[in-house]
Amino acid sequence: MSAPQYLSFIDQTLHYFDRPHEQLPSASLDLPAAWRGDQLAGLEDLAYRLDQRQQAQVLEAVRAAAALGRPTRELTAAEFPLPAFTHLFDGWRQALAEGRGFVVVRGVPVEAMSAAEAELFFWCFGLHLGRPGEQNPEGHLLGHVTDTGAAATDTAARLYKTAAKIAYHCDAADVVGLLCLNKARTGGESRIVSSVAVFNELLRREPELAYRLFEPVLLDIRDREVNSEGSTLPIPPCRFAGGALRTFYHADYFRSVVRHAEVGELGETEQALFDCYEGIANEAGMYFDMDLEPGDIQLLSNHSCLHARTAYEDFEEPERRRHLLRLWLSL
Repeated sequence: MSAPQYLSFIDQTLHYFDRPHEQLPSASLDLPAAWRGDQLAGLEDLAYRLDQRQQAQVLEAVRAAAALGRPTRELTAAEFPLPAFTHLFDGWRQALAEGRGFVVVRGVPVEAMSAAEAELFFWCFGLHLGRPGEQNPEGHLLGHVTDTGAAATDTAARLYKTAAKIAYHCDAADVVGLLCLNKARTGGESRIVSSVAVFNELLRREPELAYRLFEPVLLDIRDREVNSEGSTLPIPPCRFAGGALRTFYHADYFRSVVRHAEVGELGETEQALFDCYEGIANEAGMYFDMDLEPGDIQLLSNHSCLHARTAYEDFEEPERRRHLLRLWLSL
């Protein structure tokens, strides 16, 4: 393509929620995305590790693209050639869209890159996979996940800007990607769970609650003022079509919606649904924890995975503090 095309924050959100729906699943779904954490191999075995030739190609592409002297967001995939990755990108897209729903890549040589070069790399890496989308109303296409000192107790806070625990959620994009530049002194593990496996277990235990997932619930729009117009959005957490279950679940935003005066308290059924759904997702054996190292890339399908994060304690030195780059991608 001649120039990158981006989805605005609003378009990205609507693109995610406006999904076709055919029927309710009548039985447990036997899909590649319906994995349990205790059935997976260790991260080292699951991850794809770049070899020396691929690492060298990454650094060569970074320096060639930087030499063009153009803003990062104006670059295209063609200006960042990675011929040793072509077959990998095809396989990773398939794994995200139709397979297990997550991919981990290890060995990106971030230690040999400046901060600007790491941004350039991850941006162009994302262009090879899909189309970037804005992550907030400010139009950020490449996000920085760091502790900015924001108060986690602030109902409107975006928790990725804090060191606090983050509950299970999905983002409004087909795929969320993270590149680890620095890890925390302690904590900050990425926790993922298959939303398909959680649904299957909920259907087995509480079928009426499972089917409530296909009816709208209210989502709190944290970037709007409390009680302002458009500060809540009714969305169905699940859609089922073509034999595939797609899920959008956001524990904190489904619960904090009660801060808006017109909403009132959560209904008995909604409260039971959230408690049971999140309880299953947090059971030992259901989830899979990843302690991402510098140079690790994590790619997650928001349609079939929920992700969370444990709280962390950071280093005092600014240059050592936990720092990840983030992309939202449409496939």
